[in-house]
Amino acid sequence: MKKVLSILLVSMMVLALTACSQGGTPAPASPSPAAAQPEKSSQAAPAAPVPGNDVASLHQKYFPDQMADGQIKVAVIRNLAAGDHTQQFLEGCVSEGQALGFVVDTFVTDGDNVRCQETIAQVIQKDYDGLILSHGEAGYTYDSLLPAVEKGMKVVTFDSVPYKGGDVNGEILTGVTSTAQEDFKLAELSLSSIVSYFDASKQPIKVIRAWMGPGIPPLDRRQTIYDRYVAEGKIEEVALVGPVDASNARGGTQDALAAVLPRFPEGTVDAIWGSYDELAKGCLQALNDAGRTDVKIMSVDISNDDIGLMLKNPDVWVSTAAVDPKLIGLSNMRLIAAKFAGEETPDTYNLDAQSVLTEILNENINMTNIVQVVDGWGSEEGVFDQYGWMKEIKEAVGK
Repeated sequence: MKKVLSILLVSMMVLALTACSQGGTPAPASPSPAAAQPEKSSQAAPAAPVPGNDVASLHQKYFPDQMADGQIKVAVIRNLAAGDHTQQFLEGCVSEGQALGFVVDTFVTDGDNVRCQETIAQVIQKDYDGLILSHGEAGYTYDSLLPAVEKGMKVVTFDSVPYKGGDVNGEILTGVTSTAQEDFKLAELSLSSIVSYFDASKQPIKVIRAWMGPGIPPLDRRQTIYDRYVAEGKIEEVALVGPVDASNARGGTQDALAAVLPRFPEGTVDAIWGSYDELAKGCLQALNDAGRTDVKIMSVDISNDDIGLMLKNPDVWVSTAAVDPKLIGLSNMRLIAAKFAGEETPDTYNLDAQSVLTEILNENINMTNIVQVVDGWGSEEGVFDQYGWMKEIKEAVGK
């Protein structure tokens, strides 16, 4: 009987994913529980605990509140396009959640803020124990997550700081842990790469800023370092480009740069600062379309797609600064597990950033083995090692 049910469940998931791949329907005007269907679910994973075994006993020991219905469920909402970076972040969340015996459902809202808010509301109405939100904007994150906290759900965010009223100086939603990449360091690494690439006598270096905001916390943080470089006279901004629609970051930025590029003949602009890799990719396409190799790109974030483009265009895309996206997902899931267990968790948690130069890459390097050329990449060392019971549960799940 269990085998039949498992086959039926897998069949239903395949049909649902097939339907999604054939094109979605517009988001409903108001939230309805039936509308929030996960993009992916770990329910069919073999690691899911069977009631009565040692995993279920450990779950009951460490997560008694979440085990009231016999199952621990976490929803992960990612408000960015379903690109390579997103998939790696989700892989980190799902793989770590499965290792702990959780059911993990993922939702991707493609940078559509209305859809993101509706999905949050729909998830809260359902029987999830925890919620991980990635890239909710400052203007609505607090109000959207407040009902989850009031309901007793555990909440962790990534690049989505729940400031009351969207005010960065305002109150942060109590009980929520906000994680982020070391955005100040990411900006410092990428901007210092621009400065070091050019001769010191060339300062101020003429830069086109590829950016979107304000109201996007990670980009707002990176902007503060950029402003310092401008104030110090190291760089001079000659143009600002970005998308009109955040859900089309790459295409919108490509169009924006293509429109302004004719204003800058060769020798009048030195570099593009891509504050987010999708923006950098749009800029690269615009430069390639115009046959321009005189302008260099220094960016933030990395993915397999980025690595391929950097290797194909080494004379243009010089460097990036990044954090392992899978490690980000893993860290978020460990934090929410710690909250389930009643552990003290920090209000904020930042993941260290590293510089990646195009010249150190080769055709055999990808996001799985990039540690071969970037020391310490993706290391789990020190990522909540104090929660030893997590290892105990994982060992039981793996049996």
